[in-house]
Amino acid sequence: MASSEKSACPINLALEVFGDRWSLLIVRDMMFAGKRHFREFLQSEEGISSNILTERLNKLVEYGVLSRADDPSHKQKAIYSLTPMGIDLLPVVTQIGIWGRRHRPVTKESGAPAATLEKGGAALQKKMRAGLRKAHLGLH
Repeated sequence: MASSEKSACPINLALEVFGDRWSLLIVRDMMFAGKRHFREFLQSEEGISSNILTERLNKLVEYGVLSRADDPSHKQKAIYSLTPMGIDLLPVVTQIGIWGRRHRPVTKESGAPAATLEKGGAALQKKMRAGLRKAHLGLH
């Protein structure tokens, strides 16, 4: 991707990749809900529009967070996968969820996954990372 960043600050550079609401929700849905297809992302509770979804998926692919391939089960569908770079966002997304559970008005039900992630700590993240690598990269 062409360098158009305004600052070389690592936080700024990271936010240019995934610093909008929708990009992290797409990554969240891939990590925790197993979503891989355009229509599945459209069905998320937050209600992303199709044009925004298209733009964010393209951006995440362009930056190397996701890959896009033809779905072997349906010629007109694409399947999205997390790349190693995308899988590396697991601790970031986990910590955002934990923070949200602590500081925002979540319900017991909606906060349960973040509570599980917090309780499971590094061991659970390691297990999840292995599962994501297997599902998205075909690696064990």
